[in-house]
Amino acid sequence: MSQATAPYLGTVPPEFRRPSLWTISWRAITRKPSRVIGIVIILFFTLMAIFGPMLYPKQLPINPAELYAPPSWAHPLGTDFEGTSVLAEIITGSRYVLSAAALAAVFTIGFGTLAGVVSGYFLGSTDQIIMRVTDFILTIPGFPLLIVLSTIWSFGSPIAMGLVLGLTGWGGLARAVRSQTLSLRERGFIEAARGLGLSNSHIITREILPNISPYIAMNLLLSVTGGIYAEVGLFFLGVIPFQSNNWGVMLNLAFSNGAMYTPQSLLYMVSPMACILLVTFGIVLTLDAFDEILNPRLREG
Repeated sequence: MSQATAPYLGTVPPEFRRPSLWTISWRAITRKPSRVIGIVIILFFTLMAIFGPMLYPKQLPINPAELYAPPSWAHPLGTDFEGTSVLAEIITGSRYVLSAAALAAVFTIGFGTLAGVVSGYFLGSTDQIIMRVTDFILTIPGFPLLIVLSTIWSFGSPIAMGLVLGLTGWGGLARAVRSQTLSLRERGFIEAARGLGLSNSHIITREILPNISPYIAMNLLLSVTGGIYAEVGLFFLGVIPFQSNNWGVMLNLAFSNGAMYTPQSLLYMVSPMACILLVTFGIVLTLDAFDEILNPRLREG
C-alpha cells in the first residue's frame, strides 16, 4: 500500500476534535453573565427542593407565642399566623411545586413530541387520528377541567399533579412539532436516508429529533414555568384540597388571613411570590443558552 493511500492512524489534532457536550455547555453558559446568574438561580432552587426538606421536618412546628414575628436570626423571613417559620415553609413547599412542574413539563414534552413526530412523519390515517385527538385536547378548557378533576383526583402527590397538567397541556406542542416534522420529511437528507433503506425509527430518532431538539428544549423550560403558575394558581384559588404544603397554599392562607392588610405579615405573602418570580427569571435567563447548546448554527467560535 502506497504512502498516499495508507490510512491515517495517528491522533486527531486538537483543533479538529469535536468538543464534548460538557465543553459546549460550559462555553455557552459562561459566554454571558446573565446565563451564569440564571443557572445559579435554577441550581439553588433545585438543591433547595431536593435537600431542603431534609433540614426541616414535614410537620412544621407551631408556636402561638410568635405569631407574625418579625425577621430574626431564628426566623429570617419572620413567621406566619401560626408562628411557623416562613423560611421553613418556603423550603418544604419547594419540593412539591418544583417536582410537579418538572413532571408536568416532562409529560407535556413527551406526549406532544411523540404525537407530533408520529403524525407529521407517517401522515395518512395515523395523522388524521392523532390530530383529531389533539384538536379534542385543545378544545377542552384546561382550568375548569382541573377544577372538576380535583373533586375525584387526589393531588397530594406531585406525580398526580404533573400527570394531569401534562395530559391537558400537550396539544399545542404536538401541532408545532408536527409542522416542523412535515417540513423536515421533505428535505434531501431524509430522502437520502430512505433511499439507503434506513428504518423509520432510525430516521425519526437520528435525523428528525436532533433537528427539532432546540425547539423541544425551549418548550421544556417554558413548560416548567407554566406548570408552576398552573399549580400555584389552583392552590391559591382554593379549588384543590390542601393535602401538602406548597407555595400556592401559602398564598391562599396569606390572603385568607388578611396578609394584604396586616403589615407584619407582608413577608408571609411576598416570599412565595418572590420565589415564583425568581424561578421564572432564572429560566428566562438561560433560554438562549440551551438554544445555543443544542443548535450548532448559533454557537460562536
